[in-house]
Amino acid sequence: MATKTKPTKTKKAQIPPAVIETTEDETITFKRSHFYSALVVLAFMVGLLVGYAVWGKNTAAASSAPLVVTATPLPPTSTPAPVVYTIATDGFPSLGPADAPITIVEFSDYQCPFCYRWHTQVYKPLLDAYPNKIRFVYRNFPLSFHQNAFPAAEAALCAGDQNAYWQYHDVLFDNQPLLNDQAGTVLDQAAYNKFASDLGLDVTTFEDCMTSHKYQQAILDDMAYAGSLPPDSNGEAAVGGTPTFFINGHRLGGAYPIEYFKQIIDAELAAKSN
Repeated sequence: MATKTKPTKTKKAQIPPAVIETTEDETITFKRSHFYSALVVLAFMVGLLVGYAVWGKNTAAASSAPLVVTATPLPPTSTPAPVVYTIATDGFPSLGPADAPITIVEFSDYQCPFCYRWHTQVYKPLLDAYPNKIRFVYRNFPLSFHQNAFPAAEAALCAGDQNAYWQYHDVLFDNQPLLNDQAGTVLDQAAYNKFASDLGLDVTTFEDCMTSHKYQQAILDDMAYAGSLPPDSNGEAAVGGTPTFFINGHRLGGAYPIEYFKQIIDAELAAKSN
């Protein structure tokens, strides 16, 4: 009787994750993750070597190249020469000798608080400091938002018909708080007549002059003339506000202290003496 032989089961061979063949007789087996890690390390080392070579080359080239600094020249700057004005003075109210070496022209407003401050602090001390050397000329520039400025200018010119222009001029500034009160009061004719009466003027003649607006056009001409003057070297209007002064043509816009006027006057006198 024949004996049955059990068939031998053959185990299925497992494929290793990765194989690096070295020789016919030796095989080394690695896990796949180890293989990838080795590749990453190798690539990193190669990158470092390449980067160092390139960086070192560029650094050497840059360090050997001469440093060139290009300076951009600044545009030339120049201060424009100041404008010296020629201001008409003939026929306008003036104080002092006609041939005085210094002529000061003031464009002013009887209601202007800055004009008032200049009148009380600088006007008389300045004339006293230079006796017989200053001719002072007053020209009108009443501002539109000063309700009493225009009629006050008319009143002073009407007083001038009775040879009392400068006396009335001083009275207006002495009473400037009435002209420029906070309530915006418009002075009536009686107020101007009172000033004229206090100076001993013929009030009827004075009032006729004011109510006929005899000097209205003359004042408007003053204002138009001021506006026709060219701007100064800084581009500012020659007469952009009150008070504005021209000292032998040199513009000084504002109620400056007496020292500013003396600087210009002394320089002008020194120039004329040379």
